[in-house]
Amino acid sequence: MGDDGNRAGGSEEPRWDWRPRARRSNPIGVLLDPRVDPVAEVEVFPTGYVQDRLLLSNAGDIAANIDLVRRVAAAFGWDVVPQTLAGAPLEGERIPPPPVPEGTVAIRVELRPVATQGEQRVPAPPDAWRVLQRARSERSRDLLGVGLDHVMTIDPLGLNPYTHTNPYTHTNPYTHTNPYTHTNPYTHTNPVAEYALPGRGGHQPVAWMGPAPLRRPDPIKGRRPVVAILDTGCGEHEWLDQVVQRKPKDVDGKPIGLVNDEDDPEIHPDLVGPLDGAMDPVAGHGTFIAGIVTQAAPDADILAVRVADALGVVEESKLVEALGQLGGLLHAWRTSNGKQGRPIDVVNLSLSYYHETPKDLLFDRVLFGALQDLRKNGCVVVASAGNDATDRPSFPASLWPWPGADNKIQPDTFAPHVSVGALNPGGHTTALFSNVGPWVRTFAVGASVISTSPAFETGLQALSRHVHDDGRLREAGDPDDFRGGFGVWSGTSFAAPLVAGRIADALGQSLLGDPAFANDTPDPVPAAIKRTETCTTSVVDVLDASDHSRGPSMP
Repeated sequence: MGDDGNRAGGSEEPRWDWRPRARRSNPIGVLLDPRVDPVAEVEVFPTGYVQDRLLLSNAGDIAANIDLVRRVAAAFGWDVVPQTLAGAPLEGERIPPPPVPEGTVAIRVELRPVATQGEQRVPAPPDAWRVLQRARSERSRDLLGVGLDHVMTIDPLGLNPYTHTNPYTHTNPYTHTNPYTHTNPYTHTNPVAEYALPGRGGHQPVAWMGPAPLRRPDPIKGRRPVVAILDTGCGEHEWLDQVVQRKPKDVDGKPIGLVNDEDDPEIHPDLVGPLDGAMDPVAGHGTFIAGIVTQAAPDADILAVRVADALGVVEESKLVEALGQLGGLLHAWRTSNGKQGRPIDVVNLSLSYYHETPKDLLFDRVLFGALQDLRKNGCVVVASAGNDATDRPSFPASLWPWPGADNKIQPDTFAPHVSVGALNPGGHTTALFSNVGPWVRTFAVGASVISTSPAFETGLQALSRHVHDDGRLREAGDPDDFRGGFGVWSGTSFAAPLVAGRIADALGQSLLGDPAFANDTPDPVPAAIKRTETCTTSVVDVLDASDHSRGPSMP
């Protein structure tokens, strides 16, 4: 049926049809094939990336690298268009200033087919990987400051399509429509999948019986700790309405992250996938994380920045832009005696991807630079390790000088970078789905966690219902009725905010009531130094108190 068939009386706008759903159901990235354009002595692994885009940073000479990329792309029949991270064309290719003085500069370079005329050959669709490899060949592999625009995912329990050889085999994660038919947990060949089932730690409603976290009144002196959550945003919930700032803006008044309500997974729980009424895999993800932070640090303020779409996909360039805007807010607060910007003490990143060439000199440092800019200003970075039951280092979790690392990241005295894996509910064993390895700095409970949810109610129904003679509706539990406002979920996505909240709570013990951290501090530099020291001490205290999964006999 065409668009006219979707009109009522021929005068209204077309009703929602399959087209926008189909558009949202298509991943924006492609899977890298390591066999394409190999370079000698460069070992390549699969990853997801935006096919027609590169990221350039001041880790190298941006102007010289633009010229190099333009020359290489021309051989394929492609042109290059330098852009800001938001996608706006650069004025005369003028490199923009960093959001933080002496910070990371990053731009996008879009590849486009050159317009053809007459009988000239039609170029193949642009491929950033081929351009990057050819550019490496010209520079003898030593090509700093040029990399792919990776595709990250909000990854609840292995739904990351870019870790599999075929990203289209996991089209519907809700193949278990009846959660009550699995009475024997040992009937599945892959026990990791059990965590995704309702009743085994999968996303399902639950009743919260206790009071809301107790939040102290606004302090007369000092200030509240601030946690920024870069995720799917945050929906409405009575616990969070006075705690969370939604759609924050940077120093120039520009919104940070995605702000369109029409495709917000915290408002619309079923935007993609088949019309079965089942909730999208990441719907409510950011609200759940905000609730965990609030439980661990009820006195903290939260900035909810949406960087993911309804599929849970995050473009690296958009994440870096959002991190840069947060860095600008934090730097402005530090250097203006609190008259501009705002403090940010902890950033939570419950998202990940796997890099194709993780060794030093072969991976770009755009994301690392943006995170380091925050840490230089005293902001702790907390990142989830991922849910693929692998020891392959994930990014950004592994962007620190972990023991045995070959990334050549040097230790520094800035606020810490903390990567977090997941423990089972008892807190003494590692969850089977959790990524592990020396790059995972600590572990916290991340399986069968209870937290907040928007009041979603989608199309699944209770298995049985009956109207009693007194008119009371009686029914079995509805597996997707979240109108009670709470749910259970599993993933390293939820271990990370527990650690982030604990760090914020430890910081709050110093920040609240301490005039050295008040917004009217006459000299922000000593306060900033003290703040970084306090962050480091708080992180060490939290990590020492976490992760009992190794047991007394483990090193």
